Amino acid sequence: MLVILDWDGTVCNSEARIVSCMQRAAERAGLPERSPDAIGNIIGLGLPEAVATLFPDEPLAQQLSLRNYYSEEWMAARKEPLPLFDGVMETLDQLLGAGHRLAVATGKSRRGLNREFEEHGIGSLFTASRCADETASKPNPLMLRELLDETGVAAADAVMVGDTIYDLEMAASAGVASIGVSYGVHEPERLAALRPSAIIDRFSELLDWPPLVP
Repeated sequence: MLVILDWDGTVCNSEARIVSCMQRAAERAGLPERSPDAIGNIIGLGLPEAVATLFPDEPLAQQLSLRNYYSEEWMAARKEPLPLFDGVMETLDQLLGAGHRLAVATGKSRRGLNREFEEHGIGSLFTASRCADETASKPNPLMLRELLDETGVAAADAVMVGDTIYDLEMAASAGVASIGVSYGVHEPERLAALRPSAIIDRFSELLDWPPLVP
């Protein structure tokens, strides 16, 4: 089976940094402060979509400024690599050992994902990946459809794993099974409303989902 993983909030524990960088960027842009919950809600979207959701009434020029400030803040904050969630590396190794394939579908930029691949020495584990700056942002299903096409895997033989409703909506639209993770940015109740195949509390619990049991 092809296991397609969201990155931020599913594989990588990045919520606090995303929130602080967006708040500093908004301050620099002279925009009203947004709460951690409001910023957490847009994690998973591409940056243009995230900014437009947070500040829908601001003109495009102001949104562009905010996006630039956010990128600057993110680069300034990356002196320390962001941690992966507990059990990620061990679980990925076991999935590969059981014959499954891995992919990433993320709202990050390609440059950002590749940087984190390098920081963690993890990129070689993934057969394919798609980022929001090279295709349509979640919840549009195009990202998943492109991954299925690239890998030659049927929708019935793939599963999307993510922490947001955007991941689960994207999977449903693409005809792909989904697994929600409760430790990310969207509450389990919001995930459950989209009827994923499972909701897990730890990354390692992927190995308990029957189609993935080693």
